[in-house]
Amino acid sequence: MSRSVSTPSESAAYGLIGRIRVLPGRRDELAAILTEGSGEMPGCLSYVVAEDLTDPDGLWVTEVWLDRAAHQASLELPAVREAIGRGRPLIVEFDVFHETRPLGVAP
Repeated sequence: MSRSVSTPSESAAYGLIGRIRVLPGRRDELAAILTEGSGEMPGCLSYVVAEDLTDPDGLWVTEVWLDRAAHQASLELPAVREAIGRGRPLIVEFDVFHETRPLGVAP
C-alpha cells in the first residue's frame, strides 16, 4: 500500500530517475559517495542508489522531492556540493535521465 506524498499540492511533487555509467571498477566508490549524506537533505522524501544488475559499471538513482525547489535547494548544500565534486571524476556519463511527477511514496 502506498501513501500520498505530503505536499500542499499533489502536482508539486518532483522526481528524478537517472542511470549513471561509472568508470570501470569504481561503482561501489561512487555509490558510497552518493549515499553517505543523503538522509540530510530537506524536502527529500526518497533517495535510492541501486546497482544496475545488467551492467557492472551502472548505477540507478531514483529521487522523490516535495517539489522542484527542494531539489534545486539541495544542490546548494555544502555536503551535496562536496559529494558532487568527489563523485564527478568517477562518472563516465549520465546515459538516462527522466523527470517525473510522483503520485505516491511507499513506506
